[in-house]
Amino acid sequence: MNKNGAPLLGDSRDLFRPKTSDIPAQPGVYKWRDGEGRVIYVGKAKNLRNRLTNYFQPLYQLHPRTQTMVLTARSLEWTVVGTELESLTLEYTWIKEFDPRFNVVFRDDKTYPYLAISSAERVPRVWVTRSRKRRDTRYFGPYAKVWDLRHSLDRLLKTFPVRTCSQNVYHKAEVTRRPCLLASIGKCSAPCVGRISAAEHRKMCEQLVGVLTGRIGKSYIAQLTREMKEASAELEFEKAARLRDQIQMLSTVVEQNAVVFDSDVDADFFGVESDELEASVHAFYVRAGSIRGERNWSVERVEDVTDEELIADLIVQVYSETAGDTSNVSQSTVVTEQRNAIGSTQTVTATDALARAQATRERNERQGQTGRADLLAPISPVPREVIVPIEPARREELESWLSGLRGGAVNIRTASRGGKKQLLDRANDNARQAMQRSKMSRISDMGARTTAMNDVAKALGLEQAPLRIECYDISNTVGGAFQVASMVVFEDAIAKKSEYRRFAIRGADGQGALDDLSALYETLTRRFRHGNIAGDSGESMDNERRASEQGEEPSVQQNINRHHFAYKPNLVVVDGGKPQVMAAAKALEDCGVDDVAVCGLAKRLEEVWVPDDDYPIILKRQSEGMYLLQRVRDESHRFAITYHRQTRRKGALRSALDDIPGVGEAYQKRLLNHFGSVRAMREANAEDFEQVKGVGKAKAEAIYQALHARDGQRPTKDAVSPNSPKDGMD
Repeated sequence: MNKNGAPLLGDSRDLFRPKTSDIPAQPGVYKWRDGEGRVIYVGKAKNLRNRLTNYFQPLYQLHPRTQTMVLTARSLEWTVVGTELESLTLEYTWIKEFDPRFNVVFRDDKTYPYLAISSAERVPRVWVTRSRKRRDTRYFGPYAKVWDLRHSLDRLLKTFPVRTCSQNVYHKAEVTRRPCLLASIGKCSAPCVGRISAAEHRKMCEQLVGVLTGRIGKSYIAQLTREMKEASAELEFEKAARLRDQIQMLSTVVEQNAVVFDSDVDADFFGVESDELEASVHAFYVRAGSIRGERNWSVERVEDVTDEELIADLIVQVYSETAGDTSNVSQSTVVTEQRNAIGSTQTVTATDALARAQATRERNERQGQTGRADLLAPISPVPREVIVPIEPARREELESWLSGLRGGAVNIRTASRGGKKQLLDRANDNARQAMQRSKMSRISDMGARTTAMNDVAKALGLEQAPLRIECYDISNTVGGAFQVASMVVFEDAIAKKSEYRRFAIRGADGQGALDDLSALYETLTRRFRHGNIAGDSGESMDNERRASEQGEEPSVQQNINRHHFAYKPNLVVVDGGKPQVMAAAKALEDCGVDDVAVCGLAKRLEEVWVPDDDYPIILKRQSEGMYLLQRVRDESHRFAITYHRQTRRKGALRSALDDIPGVGEAYQKRLLNHFGSVRAMREANAEDFEQVKGVGKAKAEAIYQALHARDGQRPTKDAVSPNSPKDGMD
């Protein structure tokens, strides 16, 4: 295995090959980089896991060009998006931004279709093209589906019949005074023969541009929707169907997604995923409506800071680095850059208002000529907006500071709806992915695992590293209902899920509802009652109760059944502070176990408690030992919560038959099939229950009494006879 836990291939791909389970099965865009960090290939995928695993086949199964690419690469990274359309758009933008050497098929701008309008001509024309080389033409796109684009243009021409013919065809029609076929079928206003003036035709082109840019798209679609409803109300179903198709096609043309905005959007989006020790931050840089790049950081919490303070510190460090002023950087967090996808055209030269105005003017001029200035112009290091998931601390102070760096107003805010909220969610998803990859790489690294176990042994004063760790957690609702416990096992600092166990807390009366300390005591007592190998499966105490009733000692012979416990651990960890640790130590002492260490991890300050010690042990927050204890504690909490939710859902579906002794699932099905409902059973007498297959006189009497006891009636055998008539009958 390599450092990421993936099987070795015997070539340079082993240096960065990710584990298959670490790759998300979601749409996204991926980038391959060479040893110097240059992007050499950008690709898209509807399912990243399926696509990327294809690159790690044996070399002889890959195309020669693909072989060269993967052997040149030294790293692989991916960005998760929401839909395949978003991946298409983002892939195109980044190919233009980074100009990867292996994406040669895209270098001639013949990737996706565009809608072009020759705005500089006296009589403009519109057409579909895959080239953007004319300087007097305005381009719209790129669009993902040329079929939908052509059909949408066909529908638009019925409403805006502008010219689509070439210059030669137009000149021929002017000379012969005979328009082309499109004019005859209503898809051209025929300015060539004077049916419409050049000024009126240009105005029609402007309306078409308004639809394509979205300025009148929504209102126009709403107008068509009203016309469709009116046509349907007047029973003109053919017209309504045509309008319906027109609305669908128009929606494709003006479709927006979470990676494309209006041209005036200038913002940075920060997604955050954090826990008590570290955080992962993913940023998208949007300039002139397009995602120009992304960056990812790993943030270590040097001190106990809130998420609001963490985001504030991050903003200060990121923009201080850009501005070259680190005097305001806080020492409460350590920010380490993990990924930087900034293209060669993204030179942050527009650092003041004058330079930014010049860059904007040049971008607008080129935009009017070729439609692609947004990928070539320099960007400002500080945008107009900074979008974050939660409002940072000292927001007004940060806005004032950023406004001074930008030379203009800067707003820091959260996004609650619309396209900006969607892109913020994408940033959060990518931050979550980066966090998972970081933790998994640490778990997969044998050196890091060894260091973690040695750190724990040194902190707790153990003679040897804890090769087997068991952690326990209690979960219940208010009042102690559905009380359960979990036990998770880590061997060699890796979770061993086959050894996990779960407990339904019984208590002295079999109903549970104990306080957390008593529940923890019961759990550990059941675990260690039998020495190394316990007879308790973790989910039932029937065997122990039966042995106690017969006056026997529970069996202690080795039981290799997979439902039973394995050998004793080196260390027991409990979720909690000193009270929980003392309860655990008491349970082990009462079971005669004196060779197992005990500690607790308090969640609020991540303090490590040991028995009979008035003060906690403080591990370094960034130490591998702390990461290990945190993973163990969080996994036990997750496992306990999962079992508790299952128990609670099952309890919500209980019926009156569940508490009747001797009536299991099979008898319940027979009774319900015979009577149809519990209400019908309550209205029946004991004799009626004997009609059910397998129900004898004694069981029928027990069912009858149990159902009526719930209503406060406890009839006796003398009071209610199977042969007595029903209530209200002679």
